[in-house]
Amino acid sequence: MIRKKDTILRVAEPAALMDFLIAKMGGMARSSVKQLLGQRRVKVGNAIQTRHDFALKVGDTVTVSSGRGNSQLTHPKLRIVYEDDDLIVVNKQPGLLTVAATPGSSETTAYSILRAYVKKQNARAGVYVVHRLDRETSGLLVFARSEELQHYMRQYWRELVTERTYIALAEGVLNPREGKITTWLTEDKRNAVVYSSPVDDGGDIAITNYKVLRTSPDNQYSLVELHLETGRTNQIRVHLASKGCPVVGDRKYGHGNESSPIDRLCLHAKVLSFIHPVTEKTVRFESPVPKEFNRVLL
Repeated sequence: MIRKKDTILRVAEPAALMDFLIAKMGGMARSSVKQLLGQRRVKVGNAIQTRHDFALKVGDTVTVSSGRGNSQLTHPKLRIVYEDDDLIVVNKQPGLLTVAATPGSSETTAYSILRAYVKKQNARAGVYVVHRLDRETSGLLVFARSEELQHYMRQYWRELVTERTYIALAEGVLNPREGKITTWLTEDKRNAVVYSSPVDDGGDIAITNYKVLRTSPDNQYSLVELHLETGRTNQIRVHLASKGCPVVGDRKYGHGNESSPIDRLCLHAKVLSFIHPVTEKTVRFESPVPKEFNRVLL
């Protein structure tokens, strides 16, 4: 919604958002522009933008809110990285479920936090889960703002996603250091465990491309980049375990905290790129690798 006192600016030539605002907002200081961005008072098109280096294109519309009309999400385990009228992309910390495991649960989840956030803006607003991350996996998650859009994105998720990259801290070093893992996965829902077979046993085919980025001096741990061709339940965790290099801290498929230097499952959803279902433009988001992963490798 545009307020009467909002400032609406048209982009006539390519520029970084910071430079554009400094030039157009009466010589505003860089610190003041950063404050506007931090307060989520700047939109490019219909999307709130907080990155000072965001690349503006000719024809873009930049709207600067006259006040802090957009309620801010302040939660230690969830941060909004992108928001528009259709979608919300968040960065989730470990220890937070995407959605409650059982109906009626009072446990705080990414969904419940976002639901409260959007209802502060509009009591009739809703938020809808598009995909999930395990409780102990950190990183990028997408939520839809309508049930219709949720159904569309779930149905065409594989076609919409153009890049999905994870970072894992694994036990040992994979051999070879770069390759592709292909197995067939079967989920036993009675005990919530996924089993892997190297041959087609009637399960769902799962394909993970991996590359070892760094190793600890004693080769006890390695930092692994993983690109998913399929998105099966527990796929990365099962695949790394099948190679004898389970994710550090994995209680289900690895050794848990017995030898873990970090009290968490060391898996992080780093990059998510997909075709926006409304604008049909590709959007890409990246979340930094948790610092504790790198510290283990020193």
